[in-house]
Amino acid sequence: MELILKRIAKKKGYTIGKLGLSPDPSPVGEGGEYLCDTLEPTWRDYAHGAYKMKGCSAIPEGRYAVVVTWSPKFKRWLPLLLHVPKFEGIRIHAGNTAKDTQGCILVGENREVGKVLDSRRALERLMKLLRERPEGEAVHITIE
Repeated sequence: MELILKRIAKKKGYTIGKLGLSPDPSPVGEGGEYLCDTLEPTWRDYAHGAYKMKGCSAIPEGRYAVVVTWSPKFKRWLPLLLHVPKFEGIRIHAGNTAKDTQGCILVGENREVGKVLDSRRALERLMKLLRERPEGEAVHITIE
């Protein structure tokens, strides 16, 4: 399973994106299925010397393996991104504003500036897709 997160609005205090399920290697918008919007902390241009700021930086662009593991913090099973450079514990979870994340990806609907709404519903839709995938099928997310 291939997930694609396209960052579409890189603002001072947050980053908005679109998350889609994509037939590998077709990007979202070219045959992919839109799932929901995303909210992350501030995007930083790591490729040109920007530094991570603890708790308020979006993760670097790239392709990451995703596994579903138990989150002691959220007390539920959630997607976890593996091998994110200089970051640990990056999950996809529910939340509404940049204050609800310290680097993780929040899912929902971007109907208000700087927010995602209906986050729990978007997360449940994603979790259903992950549960229903063929047994043993790997999951990756590409962040652009």
